Amino acid sequence: MNHPEDIFDVVNERDEIIGRELRSVVHARGLRHRAVHVLVFNAAGQLFLQKRSMAKDNDPGLWDSSCSGHVDSGESYAVAAERELMEEIDLLVDEPMEELFKIEATAETGWEFSVIYRTEDEGPFNLCPEEIDEGRWYTPEEIDGALKTEPEKYSPTFQIIWKRL
Repeated sequence: MNHPEDIFDVVNERDEIIGRELRSVVHARGLRHRAVHVLVFNAAGQLFLQKRSMAKDNDPGLWDSSCSGHVDSGESYAVAAERELMEEIDLLVDEPMEELFKIEATAETGWEFSVIYRTEDEGPFNLCPEEIDEGRWYTPEEIDGALKTEPEKYSPTFQIIWKRL
């Protein structure tokens, strides 16, 4: 079944909307657009990471934030974060998530402004097979170690987020 292609808001260097464009065009032309990342921690302080599906066009097979995705045209960052949580790991949050910080749109981030959110949940999660090959809990120490020894297994944006955290 053919899904209609996503439409994203195109933004300028100040993250102000200047137009709308198809996903493929945004990525092909390196236009600035918006994304969200959600970090899901459990009470023990572990972070849930997902291994991106090998079918994904960006960073296939790499470990990434608990959940991430693009902000659709006309959607707010916060709404996109909640939608992506539901779509990717079937998690419904009751209250607004904590907004941690925003990452600038650069070549390294695929020209995405990303707002990073944090929430807490114990899982287990239902992972969307089109998006995610596997997922598991990591301690911060495990992540620190892995990013030193095998950074190539982690998405570039997640590495930026983890350094800022």
